[in-house]
Amino acid sequence: YFTNAIRSGEIRGYTGKRLRNIISVGIGGSYLGPEFLHECLKTEPEGINSSLGYTLRFLSNVDPVNVERACADLDPEETLIVIVSKTFTTAETMLNARTMRQWLWDFMGNDVEVVRKHVVACASISAMEKVEAFGIDTEKYFFRFWDWVGGRYSVCSAVGGIPISLQYGFELFENFLLGARSIDE
Repeated sequence: YFTNAIRSGEIRGYTGKRLRNIISVGIGGSYLGPEFLHECLKTEPEGINSSLGYTLRFLSNVDPVNVERACADLDPEETLIVIVSKTFTTAETMLNARTMRQWLWDFMGNDVEVVRKHVVACASISAMEKVEAFGIDTEKYFFRFWDWVGGRYSVCSAVGGIPISLQYGFELFENFLLGARSIDE
């Protein structure tokens, strides 16, 4: 429901604009699988057609140049930040998460509602208190995965599902899952 509601404009950002840009923040398996899938889909006809009007970028490095590249030419009012960290304590990821939160505040004001409308978390259920302390709406914007899911396997969980479904639509991600399932069998 969530990704379809974002893509349809039912769920909008703090200023009422549609959320068309996605910055996925994570390191290691929290971004490698989703980035790989994105690189594959963005050149396929179905991926090209389903992603028109959307931008997906990944931020995994704390270098300020990489942060600048991730934000370049994006309107913060139309940007959704997806923070991917199993424990919500990974140093590099949380530094980038705080940087992205500040980027949003710099443009829209230091209001808790900015974070509640523009930041999503993909983390384990045990990280819920940390996610909430960051300011994220844990009722609507917290997507959990099991503690035992390792990063390299997480592309089939919310870790891959949220950014890929936001960019390409849930139907395309669901087809990916069906393909993964057929390989498993």
